[in-house]
Amino acid sequence: MKSRGPYYITTAIAYTSGKPHIGNSYEIVLADSIARFKRKDGYDVFFQTGTDEHGQKIELKSQEAGVSPKEFVDTVAGQIREICDSLNTSYDKFIRTTDDYHEKQVQKIFKRLYDQGDIYKGAYEGMYCTPCESFWTSSQLVDGKCPDCGREVKPAREEAYFFKMSKYADRLIEHINTHPEFIQPVSRKNEMMNNFLLPGLQDLCVSRTSFKWGIPVDFDDKHVVYVWLDALTNYITGIGYDAEGNSSEQYKKLWPADLHLIGKDIIRFHTIYWPIFLMALGEPLPKQVFGHPWLLQGDGKMSKSKGNVIYASDLIDFFGVDAVRYFVLHEMPFENDGVITWDLMVERLNSDLANVLGNLVNRTISMSNKYFGGVVCNKNDDGGQAEIDADVKSIVTSTYDRVEKKMETLRVADAISEIFVTLKRLNKYIDETEPWVLAKDEAKKDRLATVLYNLTEGITMMASLLEPYMPETAEKIAKQFNVALRDFDTLTEFGLYPSDNKVTSAPEILFQRQDIKEVTERADAMFEARKAEAAKAAGGDDLEEGIDIEKKPEITYDDFAKLQFRVGKIIKCEEVPKSKKLLCSQVQIGSEVKQIVSGIKQHYSAEEMVGKRVCVLTNLKPATLAGVVSEGMLLCAEDADGNLALVGPEKEMPAGAEIC
Repeated sequence: MKSRGPYYITTAIAYTSGKPHIGNSYEIVLADSIARFKRKDGYDVFFQTGTDEHGQKIELKSQEAGVSPKEFVDTVAGQIREICDSLNTSYDKFIRTTDDYHEKQVQKIFKRLYDQGDIYKGAYEGMYCTPCESFWTSSQLVDGKCPDCGREVKPAREEAYFFKMSKYADRLIEHINTHPEFIQPVSRKNEMMNNFLLPGLQDLCVSRTSFKWGIPVDFDDKHVVYVWLDALTNYITGIGYDAEGNSSEQYKKLWPADLHLIGKDIIRFHTIYWPIFLMALGEPLPKQVFGHPWLLQGDGKMSKSKGNVIYASDLIDFFGVDAVRYFVLHEMPFENDGVITWDLMVERLNSDLANVLGNLVNRTISMSNKYFGGVVCNKNDDGGQAEIDADVKSIVTSTYDRVEKKMETLRVADAISEIFVTLKRLNKYIDETEPWVLAKDEAKKDRLATVLYNLTEGITMMASLLEPYMPETAEKIAKQFNVALRDFDTLTEFGLYPSDNKVTSAPEILFQRQDIKEVTERADAMFEARKAEAAKAAGGDDLEEGIDIEKKPEITYDDFAKLQFRVGKIIKCEEVPKSKKLLCSQVQIGSEVKQIVSGIKQHYSAEEMVGKRVCVLTNLKPATLAGVVSEGMLLCAEDADGNLALVGPEKEMPAGAEIC
């Protein structure tokens, strides 16, 4: 295969604050599919991933865990690497920002930028978000919260070093305008330009003094380098960059990167901060930054407290590695978020993988064994169906070009769909040629052999194209047909499968169909076990099984202060005529009596209500229910089965006591 030169691809490095779920793991599979495709396409690929291991959040997490920060990140980095390996990703380098060579280069970079006047010492005062490790001005907050993650922020002031971002802003705007491919998809580019660059950049805080878990500023050791200057530089330190001018041959070969593949939530850091850092260092900018969408859980946000977090290892255990790879790659749109549900995974497994692909392979091998003892021979007999044969060959040999065009624009899901379009055409070819009918006529034996040859050639060509996305499955298919996977530059030519080759005598079931009910029951059991573990960790063994309800929008204290709750004593209660649900109670609250109508007749009799002390919402606007005026509301609790219980004070309290 002709070499097309070097290709350097990176993922964002994963933050080591905890074990990532499948939504976080999607990126490494996406990057791996691109890297594998480029290798098969003749590029000398270098694929780097790794972990981001410094910052205040990790310092706090390690304290909670009772271990040192280094022990904490060692554990989590090990988990992240295990996930990468379990998903069969072919990274060439796994960098950790605690690696000694990285830390030394970050110190050199910081000193160089300081010496040349791009970094200066000052003080920062603003609102700080610990999870994002970001300072914000009041005008940048959204509803008083962090604009990135929506969490609470706290006022903070500390001495810090700052980077002069505005010095390079015009140059970056010009670069983006003259390099339309730099930020993809285009919607991400528009967001960066309109929301950040054009309104004007503020200087960026690049050091911290309020915590210690970071790379020390070597000429001012009470400061540590702030996370983004530390983390972003991994893309060059990992391949041998040296801030003093002694960069490695590998760096000179690979930089600038061909592709930074990142989540859309960190596009700002990679398309504004990172390019400006590089400009200040005098280094070329990466050729492209692609901000991919998120993979979301269909029945709500993944949460450890809910016990519904799905990890890559869970899905692998349920469906196998290649089924997981197929699902996360195929179900992610180019720009919009993708959704993961158990129903959809089972549907894809059964329809696409078991039926379209697995059944096609199994039927073809089984027929070759049944009719020709496993020997595949091309007799070039069109059997009067020359047009059908030509159509199949045309679709098969054009698939590579269609797939490559999709991959050039990183439309990976569409690329996989092109392969499955061809696989479906091969399935249709079986229906059109009816090999089982041909087998009944000795005179049509050559035609039968040709049909099976065409199927075999088409399948093995598609297996070669599938390799970047489903490498284990592609190898299994090739092994069953007793050939090696082909290079991409041979996939426009039909007929290279060796005639008289023999397929396996025992075809392997590639994907076993699954029952959605069994899968969901198993998943529910897994989540229940996790929920119990989370509850135990949070509060011990004495927690009872509670129920979860949909949360209402958050309110402020001012909203709450408008409501008045008081203790009431029911002095009289009657059924509301012609109503199956309503009771009308006379409730003493202080020196007055309010009439309150409640839908609790199925749970309490009028007689047993009398004498109860209850919690009452007293300033609710009066309403008429079944012709009776109600001047407040009795508070009740409701279980999962709809059973109600009145809420009252734990101890004897006088009628009218305020509930606060």
